[in-house]
Amino acid sequence: MKSADPDSSFDSVEAGHEMHKFISELYPICRSITGNGVRQTLSLINKRIPLEIKEVPTGTKVFDWVVPKEWNISDAYVKNAKGERIIDFRKSNLHVVGYSIPMKKRVSLSELKQHLFTIPEHPAWVPYRNSYYKEDWGFCVNHDQLIELSDEYYEVCIESSLKDGHLTYGEVHLQGDRDEEILISTHICHPSLCNDNLSGIAVAVFLAQYLSSVSRRYSYRFLFLPTTIGSITWLALNEAKLSHIKHGLVLACLGDTGAFTYKRSRRGNAEIDKVAEYVLKYSGRDYKVTDFYPYGYDERQYCSLGFNLPVGCFMRTPNGQFPEYHTSADNLDFIKPGALAESLENCLKIIDLLEKNVWFVNQNPKCEPQLGKRGLYRPLNTKGEPPIEQLGILWVLNLADGDHSLLDIADRAGMSFDEVSKAADDLMRAGLLKINKD
Repeated sequence: MKSADPDSSFDSVEAGHEMHKFISELYPICRSITGNGVRQTLSLINKRIPLEIKEVPTGTKVFDWVVPKEWNISDAYVKNAKGERIIDFRKSNLHVVGYSIPMKKRVSLSELKQHLFTIPEHPAWVPYRNSYYKEDWGFCVNHDQLIELSDEYYEVCIESSLKDGHLTYGEVHLQGDRDEEILISTHICHPSLCNDNLSGIAVAVFLAQYLSSVSRRYSYRFLFLPTTIGSITWLALNEAKLSHIKHGLVLACLGDTGAFTYKRSRRGNAEIDKVAEYVLKYSGRDYKVTDFYPYGYDERQYCSLGFNLPVGCFMRTPNGQFPEYHTSADNLDFIKPGALAESLENCLKIIDLLEKNVWFVNQNPKCEPQLGKRGLYRPLNTKGEPPIEQLGILWVLNLADGDHSLLDIADRAGMSFDEVSKAADDLMRAGLLKINKD
């Protein structure tokens, strides 16, 4: 079996194009926090990885929340005095405010304008809006179109339903050698928005595909759920499983070409925080690491005071910090196959490091052991400096006190994790180390 670190057979270029192709299949679907769009999305995911699909009935109490009514929509439009569809859901599902109540009536221009949303600073773009928890209706249009409206009355039609049903989410569990889990969570509730968050969905699916084919020290749990209410529902129904979660990542906004951003867990110094920062630090690319703040995606719920799980958020440009965010400009042209591939590669590097990170204890702690008789001595180079393999061995011996992990040693030594890991393997074979914890 392969390790989680991509080997030479892993074609990242091909993976990037395959993820972009998968996103193009998901892009036309009208998703929301409930409804058939979510089910259709999960069905397409299920063709690639074996999902367990859960349906939670409307009215189910989940902590301070209640699972809402299910929303579905088949058509919506605004017609002018000539009977022409000037706003048409069939052209873009962003044109309708999510969770708009069903209606059909004639309205004045002034009343219609109260229910229209635009982005004046980007007059050609259509915004994304929703009204999940307040029964209302509305349409989203580009600002240029709003300015051109001049008829006195318009026909408004929204063929939607808002009634008792279910909240739907998907879950994948990959059993490893141990029951401790790495949680990967991504939201699936946004309609035709590619970076937020079809990119997160695609990276999570391809990550699960890859991990299903390799040996795993940890078990893995992938969650595909609507943001906020989905993670709250899962947490409420699965409290007994939470003690198994050792590390976690929320994946979002991974298809743009911006620098990577990692948002630490609420703990701030969890192993996942150290690993993600280390991977980005040695990636050779610009990156940013931020402290936890209680706004964003579902890390807010996983890191809430009552759970405080070690879950960070892995992104490129964060939500709200790119102009295309929640607009029609977050389309298939905005995300790039190369960016998706790089995002997947970094996720795999984080996973691989978590899998390999171990704490050792030096079995010969009083002075350096004689390495030559164990075949571990490397002669000094012409400058009188030890080769990198020798230096790795010396660092591991000096810091293998049971409290420093291999990652801690690599970071302290300024060496790559692989170099330090190889040194530890050599010392283990020589009987100079034992595992303290893994």
